[in-house]
Amino acid sequence: MAENQNITEIICELLGNGLPLVIASIIKHQGSSPRHTGAMMVIGKDGKSYGTIGGSLLEASTIREAMLAVECGKPRIMEFDLTNQNVFDAGMICGGKDTIMLDYVPANKEILDLFQRWLSSVIHDSGFSFLTLFRTESEKPGTPVIKHSLLSRDGQVIGDCPLSGTDLENIILKVRNFSETSIISLQDWQVLVVPGRKPKTLYCFGAGHVAKPTAHIAALTGFRVVVIDDRAEFSNIERFPDARETRVITDYSHALKGLDIDRDSFIVIITRGHKYDRLVLEQALQTKAGYIGMIGSRKKINTIYDALMATGVKVEELERVHAPVGLEIGAETPEEIAISIIAELISERSRQLK
Repeated sequence: MAENQNITEIICELLGNGLPLVIASIIKHQGSSPRHTGAMMVIGKDGKSYGTIGGSLLEASTIREAMLAVECGKPRIMEFDLTNQNVFDAGMICGGKDTIMLDYVPANKEILDLFQRWLSSVIHDSGFSFLTLFRTESEKPGTPVIKHSLLSRDGQVIGDCPLSGTDLENIILKVRNFSETSIISLQDWQVLVVPGRKPKTLYCFGAGHVAKPTAHIAALTGFRVVVIDDRAEFSNIERFPDARETRVITDYSHALKGLDIDRDSFIVIITRGHKYDRLVLEQALQTKAGYIGMIGSRKKINTIYDALMATGVKVEELERVHAPVGLEIGAETPEEIAISIIAELISERSRQLK
């Protein structure tokens, strides 16, 4: 979902600057292809791309075709075959077939307003899904008709939606159960549904040598990153340029004060000492965080757990904690540890979304 927010922010920025663009989406794939149905990227008027649908020849061809779509001001459908010999000669090891929809989006106020409302919905988790309805006319097989709209959980429709009656009722019922981008086939339309849910926020407690690569990789993989430390020289935007926010607290006794911790919050505790880790963990256990992880050796973790249980914390509460944080990959350097942490976060995020 964070990917969707980042893409939508870019769309709003480009359209707000009066620049038309193309949204390239995989609407069908067979076999072994790099990304799944619903993966999308944005191509600006200057040919610069944002996001990915698989890289290599697939994206090169998509960008080239997208520039033609911008030039003529019309959407198009393209087929890409990853099974032919030329693809293998280019070093691509996948062997699938992809159908890509190139959705030409003009820079007008109406469509900008729709994407801005969608972005606001994602950020505030207000429950709208983004619908791209498309169909191909028989006389123009490569040029689809495309409509855009927003659909709320209770059936409110905003934008250009040609559906009504049974078709609309079916869409409303199905969308409520979607947690990832999907395509629904109706008699006259295909509907690409992007569910609206705000991105997971990583609250990184501690701004030391492990936190720096952790925050960077987390941002690259779609997490909204907030870094918290009691040292201003460590917790600052210059040191963490990828973070959405850096906070300096007076002490760790009130480390979570003022934070909106909910089920979409991931807490990673990597402070500079046992004492501070224990203080943060004790507070984290009182929240509804969707993930809590703490760095440390088994000995350190057991010591902290014993101290917390002596104050009344139950064993069942501690079972929520991923400790030592990260997947077991033999990580040693800060960068390797960061990779192990983010790998576990990605795995947990995927599990929750499904």
